[in-house]
Amino acid sequence: MEQERTAITVYCASSPRLEPIFHKAAEALGREIALSGARLVYGGGRSGLMGRVADSVLEAGGAVTGVIPRFMYERGWGHDGLQRLDIVDSMHTRKEAMMRMAKGVVALPGGIGTFEELLEAITWRELRLFDGNIAIYNVDGYFDPLISMLESAVERGFMRTDRRNLYRVVSTAREAVEYALGVEPTAL
Repeated sequence: MEQERTAITVYCASSPRLEPIFHKAAEALGREIALSGARLVYGGGRSGLMGRVADSVLEAGGAVTGVIPRFMYERGWGHDGLQRLDIVDSMHTRKEAMMRMAKGVVALPGGIGTFEELLEAITWRELRLFDGNIAIYNVDGYFDPLISMLESAVERGFMRTDRRNLYRVVSTAREAVEYALGVEPTAL
């Protein structure tokens, strides 16, 4: 797959049963991505925050690439209104493809899959396998417990102090997009 280094990879929930504040944040993020001229790269789903961020980019005239494992596509979970939907063989291939296309990453609220993807992106950044910026879009304090856990890891010696620079916690969609598209990532 070609590298689209002006793309922002977004991780987020696929559940449609979420409070309106989260849907509004996904819509705002989608608009900001489209306005920036970046392409959205995401998990290819049609429901939940995944569907809202993709639809918002499309409604604002932006470009979207979905990356979905074949088993999810075969279950009918894919978004059929995208300019591009890459169907891959596994979750691992999906994550790698999404990272390879990304200039930067934004994590919206989500469940276990979002946590796993976000922490893998942070790990890739630490290992210098990914050199883009990672924004944690902390809508309504959703990520506070995770941020607290990461801080605890630093305070208790499991992570070096400079590892706080592997990601940035942001509170607005514009800040998330601007950070993800930053020319130079924060130095380690």
